[in-house]
Amino acid sequence: DIWQSLHNLIGKNNGEQFKEFAQILNLQELIDKANARLRWLAPRYSLTVARDAEGLPRLSFMVRDAHFADAERPPTTLSGGETFLVSLALALGLSSLASEKVRIESLFIDEGFGSLDSRTLETALSTLDSIQSAGRKVGLISHVPGLAERIGVQVLVDRQGQGASTVRVVTCGE
Repeated sequence: DIWQSLHNLIGKNNGEQFKEFAQILNLQELIDKANARLRWLAPRYSLTVARDAEGLPRLSFMVRDAHFADAERPPTTLSGGETFLVSLALALGLSSLASEKVRIESLFIDEGFGSLDSRTLETALSTLDSIQSAGRKVGLISHVPGLAERIGVQVLVDRQGQGASTVRVVTCGE
């Protein structure tokens, strides 16, 4: 019985079942860390490990929606702003996981801000401000005009044509 249990857990030939089991444990840890951030960013949502028809965990996640009796749905059903917040929570969770072993000093976010309403944008920027206050550098890549007012130092890239650009560093107020 013991050997059969091990075979069922690890797999008989190549260890694929065990590898997936270990990856699901890592995914659960990532989800736990992301949910800690998501509680502040968008308390309506939480993440959970997806399950198959037999109730066994899979190597993917679902989004639980508190406004709909904790119904679970795939992340592909989220709006642009919701997707941005869940992605930000996952990125911050991944950063927390990695920073347990490696010091991470910078976080760069490329776009997504244009899909946010003003309230959600404020929530996201407040979160990034708190990360920066904790000593990390936060870089935002965005084309949203109103966002520039919130950023103290900007690196502006201006096209000159024929593949050339100029780069300027501007401090807020200049």
